[in-house]
Amino acid sequence: MSYDDRPWLGRYAAGQATDFEPEFTDALAMFRASVADCPDSVAVKYFDGVLTLREIDELSDAFAVALQANGFTRGDRIALYLQNVPQFVIALVAAWKAGGIVVPVNPMSKTRELTHHLKDSGATALLCLEGLYAGVARDVVGDTDVRFVVTTSELDYQSRDDERIFKGIERTRHEGTSDFVELIAAHAGVRPEPVSYEAHDVAFLTYTSGTTGTPKGAMNTHGNVTYNAQVYRDWCGLSSDHGVLGVAPLFHITGLIAHISVSVLTRGPLVLAYRFDPGVMLDAIREHRPAFTVGAITVFIALSNTPGATRADLASMTTVYSGSAPISPAIAQRFEDDFGIYLHNVYGLTETTSPSHLVPRGVHAPVDPVSGALSVGVPGPGTMVRIQDDDGNDLPPGEIGEIVTSGPEVVLGYWNKPDETAHALAGGQLRTGDVGFMDERGWFYIVDRKKDLINAAGYKVWPREVEDVLYEHAAVREAAVVGVPDEYRGETVKAYVSLKPGTTATPDELIAHCRDRLAAYKYPRSVEVIDELPKTVTGKILRRELRKQAG
Repeated sequence: MSYDDRPWLGRYAAGQATDFEPEFTDALAMFRASVADCPDSVAVKYFDGVLTLREIDELSDAFAVALQANGFTRGDRIALYLQNVPQFVIALVAAWKAGGIVVPVNPMSKTRELTHHLKDSGATALLCLEGLYAGVARDVVGDTDVRFVVTTSELDYQSRDDERIFKGIERTRHEGTSDFVELIAAHAGVRPEPVSYEAHDVAFLTYTSGTTGTPKGAMNTHGNVTYNAQVYRDWCGLSSDHGVLGVAPLFHITGLIAHISVSVLTRGPLVLAYRFDPGVMLDAIREHRPAFTVGAITVFIALSNTPGATRADLASMTTVYSGSAPISPAIAQRFEDDFGIYLHNVYGLTETTSPSHLVPRGVHAPVDPVSGALSVGVPGPGTMVRIQDDDGNDLPPGEIGEIVTSGPEVVLGYWNKPDETAHALAGGQLRTGDVGFMDERGWFYIVDRKKDLINAAGYKVWPREVEDVLYEHAAVREAAVVGVPDEYRGETVKAYVSLKPGTTATPDELIAHCRDRLAAYKYPRSVEVIDELPKTVTGKILRRELRKQAG
C-alpha cells in the first residue's frame, strides 16, 4: 500500500489529527484496567515460565508492600539493574503501586556508570541480579542514598536453564541484601494503599547514552508512556493476538514502551529470553510465535544470519519495526526477500519516549531519490515536527536541517538539570541533534547526527549515505563510516565493515564499489574489514569508538 492510499496520514503528518484520544492518563491505571478486563491473559513468557496478568498483579502488590515496609515512599526512586527477566516487569508495576519512580539501569554498566545513575537519581532502593551485585553494585551502594537492596536470580520464574544463556550461573545470597522471591512470599496477599497519578507525574528516569556528554535522566511521564503505548497499538494494528517479542533491553526506552507498555495495553504476552542471543531468540520465536517487535537493525541482521533460520521460523512475525539505528534500503529489501517480512521504520529518542515517527503498518516507506535514504515515517498524532537551520528558522520541504519535535511524547526535561533542559527543550520543543528533511508529502528522512558530519576539503559528507552504498554490496553484513584526520583534506572518509559468513571482499573491492556509485569526495579512501563493529547494548553501532580506533 502506498502513502497516497492512506490520505489520513496527511493530517497526522501535519500534526492536525483530532480523533486520537488517549484512553489512559497514567500507566498504573492502564495496567489495572488490563487486569480487571483480562486477569487470566498471559502477561509474560520466559523460556518455559508463564505469568498471567493476575499473577503479575499479585506479585507486584507484595513487592510494593515490601518496598513500603522498608521506607520507600511517594516520589522515591528504585533502580532496576536487570536483564530481560520477569522481575523487571513485576518491580516496575510494584514501584508505581508504591508511589515511586523507576530508574532503569543498563546491566552492562560498570562501577562508574552505576554510581552516576544512583547518585544522580537519588535512588533509595535497588533491585539487581545476584551476579551484578557481586561484580559491581556491592562496591557502589555504600556511597549512594540506596538503603534497601534486593537481589534476584535470572534462574527464577523458569526451569529450563538454557546453557547457552545460563551456563555457570548459580544462585548466591549476599549479606545485607534481601531476596526478591522471599520478600514477595513474606508479603503475599497484602495490598498496598491505592495511589493515583496525573499525566505529568514522572514514571521513569531513563538515562541518555551519554554519547554527547554525561548521561542525563530524561523524565518520561505517565502521560508520555500511555500516549506512545497507544500510538504503537493503533498505528501498528496490535491486539491481544499479537504477542510481543522482547528483543530490545527492557532498561531501554524501546523495551519500556514498545515491549512492556504495549504488552500491558494490548493484553498480549511479552516473550522474554534474558538477553539477546540470535539462536536463543530464534528458538523463542519458534516456540511462542509472537507477532510484533521493535528492534535495532543489527538484531534483524543477526537473526537473518543465524544458521538454520527459515521463512517458516519467522512466519508469525507479521508486524516488525526497526529503530535505534537507520535502516539501509538494501538491507530492508534483502530481509523482505529472504523472510517475507517488511521492516517498517520507526524513529524516536529517549526524550520522545520511544516513537515520534512511524511507518504505518502495511505501508512501504519511500526511498528519497536523491540521498537514497529510507524514510523513517510520519509524525504520530498530535505531534509537530519542524526542520530548522542553525538559527532556529523553519526550512521548507526538501531542505536539510535539525529535527525539532514537540508533542505528547516529549519529556518534561532532565532530572535536576534545568540548564540542560532549557537548552534542549526550549518552549517544550526538543532539539533532537538529528539532521534530516521532510518531503512534499510529509515523509521524514534522517540524514545523520550533527556530530557525525565529515568535512572533507570543505565538502559535507554524511556517513549514512556512504553506509547505504556499502550495504548494497552482497558481502557486507554491517558498515560504519567515520571521518579521520587527513593532512591535505582536513578530514577524509574511512569505512569499517564486517562481512557475511562465507563471503569475501577486499578493501580495494569495497572502495571501488563506492567509487562507482558516489561523488569523488564521498567515497571512502580506506576500508577496514573487522569481525564485529562496536555497538551499544541496544545494537546501535558506535561510530565514536571507531573514530578513537582510527586515531
